[in-house]
Amino acid sequence: MARLRILVVGAGFAGVACVGRLERRLAPGAADIALVTPVSYQLYLPLLPQVAAGILTPQSVALSLRRGRYRTRIIPGLAIGVDARAKVCVVRRITGELTNERYDYIVLAPGSVTRTFDIPGLKEHGRGMKTLAEAAYLRDHVIAQLDLADAAVDEQEKISRLQFVVVGGGYAGTETAACLQRLTTHAVRRYPRLDPSLIRWHLIDIAPKLMPELGDKLGRSAMEVLQRRGVEISLGVSVAEARPEQVTFTNGRVVPSRTLIWTAGVVASPLVGTLGAETVHGRLAVTAQMTLPGFDGVFALGDGAAVPDLEGGGGAVCPPTAQHAHRQAKTAADNVIAALRGEPLRSYRHRDLGLVVDLGGRDAVAKPVGVELHGMPAQAVARGYHVGAMRTNVAKARVLTNWILNAAAGDDFVRIGFLAEEQPSLRHFEQTDAYLTPRQVREHTASLNAHQG
Repeated sequence: MARLRILVVGAGFAGVACVGRLERRLAPGAADIALVTPVSYQLYLPLLPQVAAGILTPQSVALSLRRGRYRTRIIPGLAIGVDARAKVCVVRRITGELTNERYDYIVLAPGSVTRTFDIPGLKEHGRGMKTLAEAAYLRDHVIAQLDLADAAVDEQEKISRLQFVVVGGGYAGTETAACLQRLTTHAVRRYPRLDPSLIRWHLIDIAPKLMPELGDKLGRSAMEVLQRRGVEISLGVSVAEARPEQVTFTNGRVVPSRTLIWTAGVVASPLVGTLGAETVHGRLAVTAQMTLPGFDGVFALGDGAAVPDLEGGGGAVCPPTAQHAHRQAKTAADNVIAALRGEPLRSYRHRDLGLVVDLGGRDAVAKPVGVELHGMPAQAVARGYHVGAMRTNVAKARVLTNWILNAAAGDDFVRIGFLAEEQPSLRHFEQTDAYLTPRQVREHTASLNAHQG
């Protein structure tokens, strides 16, 4: 008999942790395990702002999937559709060809993509902070603005190149503004022709508070740190229009800027919509055991699944954080194995470890197990947490070495120059146009079955 096939989609915190547990808990002959991912690494997403700022190298946060993966077959491609009735996942390989992966059990952990709105010019001129390529590109872009401003003759061009707008007052936006503001502050010392006062950073969010999850005290503390550095924070405000050389806010203010960084939240991967299943705010409506009701052999977790928060109660679902994704993976893997063996499944429960926000340098805010910290104690907790969460010792060593080297020697502000001929958009980096509709998935698998018949 052919061995059972377990297909895991996504190599984020949820997918990689799930594969690791399956390998440890299943005997080698019990099932074939495959992992679908367009990249050969697990991205440590919380440290992307430090990659954009040059504090860490891209390799530091890209944890190789080939280290410690011996049994799992890695399929290099993007899952663009799932036909749960035929038990087929449609994969667009990195070469562009479509292939079909059959499964007996599928674990959907495709993560999320940047949430955008129908704002004129946003998708054409906005830059995200969701992928490694976006972070590396953004660093090049910001340094390029300093180079171009230094060479500019026209004063208006200089002003527009030295103003930067970050949208999103959550963790990603706050850390991005904090880290990149430090980058430009340090870099401008190497540009004697530039007036440092012309460099302006704007952090805006439609919400009334900065990082409300941290509470009022720590949220205010983070805001004060940024304001002391000169970051202008506008709350209750968003973007009305984006143009190549200016950004218009919803309060009517027009800011001359050629850099719009969009970090205003995330939504589930478009893969979720290909199943035609019930969703909760765009995330698959799964049970506490992470099964998808009405779909045989389908499990879902992480950012793409609305996993009930049994600790919170009241119909709440777990927020899309790395902490939840990593923990859900263990329960999901155990439940796949239990399903294989005909055993009862268990529900996901958690104990919140708290939150950390690294603002660069000696500044940070943190709330480990409910204890509010700021300054150096919070920085020690934040960086200790990140190192501890790294999957491999090699990654831990790289990150620690980068932090020490950056603290001792600073940055060289090198602009690599890749993608110089392109203006990549949010859609370009996150491949949001690649996914099929439920009907296209069914037609694809039907034609496959007809061909094989």
